[in-house]
Amino acid sequence: LIAGKIIVLKNVFFDYDKYTLRSASLAELEKVLQLMEEYPNMELDVWGHTDIKGSDSYNKTLSMNRAKVVYNWLINQGISKNRLSYDGFGYHKPIATHDTDEGRQLNRRTELHIKKVK
Repeated sequence: LIAGKIIVLKNVFFDYDKYTLRSASLAELEKVLQLMEEYPNMELDVWGHTDIKGSDSYNKTLSMNRAKVVYNWLINQGISKNRLSYDGFGYHKPIATHDTDEGRQLNRRTELHIKKVK
């Protein structure tokens, strides 16, 4: 693990147009929790992303709320909020095309950005 690395959480799921975590996300979040416990000085940004459907402002808010849900889950598990931050980028940082269903699905994601590791 190195500072600056971005980890895509492939198994964090939200229903369409919502920011409530699906229960299927918990196994992936438990792995993040274990990682943070293993590296007690690690600091992370939680980043939310959406596809291009909907307005810019709507998607910015949705991605922010989704990132905040993951942030809050980690805090509720005992991780200090001093080690975490969150942000939402809407559809402005795609990792795939917005022209196909598959691409849009890949763009709807939650990422961890490692800010610091000691």
